[in-house]
Amino acid sequence: MAELVVAIVTTNNRKEAESLAQKMIKEKLAACINIINNIRSIYEWEGEIHDEQEHLLLIKTTKKNVEALKKFIEEKHSFEVPELVVFEAADVLSDYLQWVEDVTTPSAA
Repeated sequence: MAELVVAIVTTNNRKEAESLAQKMIKEKLAACINIINNIRSIYEWEGEIHDEQEHLLLIKTTKKNVEALKKFIEEKHSFEVPELVVFEAADVLSDYLQWVEDVTTPSAA
């Protein structure tokens, strides 16, 4: 059975968050993506401290999709250096894991 991972990505606007989420689902890179609007991110970039409103994507997928997800984010995200952090799930309901695997596996046509 597949291994579940949860990845996080931030964007600086809701439209991009929604667009990325829709594309990831259509490309079967993720089973479900939660968008948490208006989080506050404080970080250093190019020697300056930034305090920004961002949108957080919680991406549920399988470990086998991580490399394709990395490539997708690198190609489609507007940030020069996009955030993508992946966490392995320690424990998952088996029915949920099966669903994630089913919807992220391309069907043979």
